Amino acid sequence: MTCSLSRTQDINNLSKFGIVNTKESKYFQKLGAKIKRLREEKGIDQKSFAFDCEIGRTQLYMIEKGRTNPRLLTLMKISDGLEISISELLKI
Repeated sequence: MTCSLSRTQDINNLSKFGIVNTKESKYFQKLGAKIKRLREEKGIDQKSFAFDCEIGRTQLYMIEKGRTNPRLLTLMKISDGLEISISELLKI
């Protein structure tokens, strides 16, 4: 069975994660893509990186896909794992 969401349902689902408008959604997608790119440049798989950062693999997956609004502590752990400053991480 195939399920498709209407635009309203899609927006409601995004708002559950704290992403409420297109501008924010695009920022989180860019941030996630940057995290993934930097992680892959270091040659670290997602599972190992999540473990090293002490975050869940599913959480990291959601961040890298831009589907969630990560907490500051989580971003600090990721920036430490990538060996960059949090300010550098947040520059998009």
